[in-house]
Amino acid sequence: MTADSTQRTGPAFEGRRWMFPSALIHELGPDTERPGRPPRRTARDWVVDFICFLLAVGLGIVGADSVSGDPAIPAAVVAADQILGALACAALWLRRRLPVALAIVLTPVGMASLTASGAALLSLFTLAVHRPFRCTAWIGGVNIVTIPLYVWLHRDPGMPFAADVVLTALLTVSAIGWGLFVRAKRQLMLSLRDRARRAETEARLRAEQAQRLAREAIAREMHDVLAHRLTLLSVHAGALEFRPDAPRAQIVRAAGVIRESAHEALQDLREIIGVLRAGEPDDAGGRPQPTLAALDTLVDECRRAGMEVAFDSRVADPAAVPAVVGRTAYRIAQEALTNARKHAPGTEVTVSVTGARGEGLAVAVRNSPPEGDIPPVPGSGQGLIGLTERATLAGGRLEHGAEADGGFALRAWLPWN
Repeated sequence: MTADSTQRTGPAFEGRRWMFPSALIHELGPDTERPGRPPRRTARDWVVDFICFLLAVGLGIVGADSVSGDPAIPAAVVAADQILGALACAALWLRRRLPVALAIVLTPVGMASLTASGAALLSLFTLAVHRPFRCTAWIGGVNIVTIPLYVWLHRDPGMPFAADVVLTALLTVSAIGWGLFVRAKRQLMLSLRDRARRAETEARLRAEQAQRLAREAIAREMHDVLAHRLTLLSVHAGALEFRPDAPRAQIVRAAGVIRESAHEALQDLREIIGVLRAGEPDDAGGRPQPTLAALDTLVDECRRAGMEVAFDSRVADPAAVPAVVGRTAYRIAQEALTNARKHAPGTEVTVSVTGARGEGLAVAVRNSPPEGDIPPVPGSGQGLIGLTERATLAGGRLEHGAEADGGFALRAWLPWN
């Protein structure tokens, strides 16, 4: 339901038990759309109004013939009856804008003029379509109660009084009942339309939320991937800056690591940006994402960068680990090694991976205490927050913290079914 439809709710409907949703009020009560101004009519509305006008004119002609054919009725009364009938038929063009006022006015007019009786019936039909049952019941009840008086005023000599009353009551009830049926059908259609509109809105919101979550996951992936590469760049660039007199072989090796890390970082960034532009959170179209089987390559890369890494893998078949679990374990180990390189350079790092199907996969990374004072690194702690969330989303858990000897340990468990 839109805000615009809410603003269209007429004040006459506030605080009533028969209050409808604003969309229903707008459709069933057109005069509430633009108070004080003529309502817009569609082509279908014009056709329906013209048919109602012709029907009222036809019924009025039948009534006028009946009145003019009775010699007991004076000519002045016949002329007044026909004039009232013509005015009542013309007033039907206001039935959409003023249904209540029209029904109230045509109640005594239809009683006094036989020519106007058809217009009075159509006004009751319009009232039942466009106004709630309580309003229709009051005005319709007055019309039904006055039927005996109407029949007495316009007595048909060829029909018994009781039969004439019953027939007129049936016509009145039929007009009101048909109007209530049309209103109920419109309410049902508008309710279904409003429900479909809400379903479309909810589906769009769910799609937007899924897209936002996918982009957040890509952002976390970007942090995990680029932090490792950029840390290598920072470490080796710092070594070249503070050790310009290092042996040529060491300088060449550091330059090679910088070049390779920069190339890998650009490649990873290009793939992530491509995924964001395509709006696809999947891994399709890029390089295969690393899993547990690629952990050996990560450790070798860290060793070539100068880290002391002891790697202990007790998983019989790393390729058998599910892709999501293996990728999560890889990112956890990668982030832990990056943190060890930033916060405890030169220390020995131990990486341990154990587990089996049905028991889960355990990843433990520990580094010994750093030597000397290490300056704080901007943005510290964000990677661990992301790892904790990643492990939780995979159905596992992650713990980390400093140990008694000053070292730092990270332990994670992931389900492997």
